[in-house]
Amino acid sequence: MTALLEGRAAIVTGAAQGIGLAIATALVEHGARVTIADLDGDKAAAAAAALGGAARGVACDVTSEESVAALVSGAVEAFGTLDVLVNNAGITRDASLRKMTLADFQAVITVHLQGTWLGIRAASEVMREQKRGSIINISSMSGKVGNPGQTNYSAAKAGIVGMTKAAAKELAHHGVRVNAIQPGLIRTPMTEAMSPEAYAATEATIPMRRAGEPDEIAGVVAFLASDLASYMTGAVLEVSGGRGM
Repeated sequence: MTALLEGRAAIVTGAAQGIGLAIATALVEHGARVTIADLDGDKAAAAAAALGGAARGVACDVTSEESVAALVSGAVEAFGTLDVLVNNAGITRDASLRKMTLADFQAVITVHLQGTWLGIRAASEVMREQKRGSIINISSMSGKVGNPGQTNYSAAKAGIVGMTKAAAKELAHHGVRVNAIQPGLIRTPMTEAMSPEAYAATEATIPMRRAGEPDEIAGVVAFLASDLASYMTGAVLEVSGGRGM
């Protein structure tokens, strides 16, 4: 059986660890060549080395127009094409409304919204010329239901949904698909930093009664990246164990 992504080339941002690394791993397993991009270039290089010759690791600041442009041009130079972009890079700066600083609000908005927009813009320039491509934006269930202490993050993740739909409408006639995924509680270093009480309380709200694994997000990304999802654009897929229905 031919691999789902045989001959395709992909970029995954924020991919040195966690969900991003699981996504990069799944894309390689399905036959893609992958550029692992991360603010920490050394960790990106180490992650790529562990995946073998089908992956390369580079440093990228997704908030920088020049850095994102270099990421895309470098990936095309290395692999000859760009078929898939996964906008996964993100940060959190949680605090209540009373205690959140303007700097923490702006940092989260800039990484998620500006970073995703710069990625879509740069990748779509290549993809529209090729008349094909799949862009997958990682949103969050926080962007649907809102989380206390995350007015910045919830706003940013909701914004990614609107951006996904607008870009999907602009790029559809060029053969470029743009979709989003909203993960729920996923077992990563970021969520494992939660207090045991908060983690257990969140898990109790999930109909499937467990947190998800990074691989369970990665599988949905591989689907959206592939021709199995050839008639899907502007879709927002909830991968949350039923939380937030």
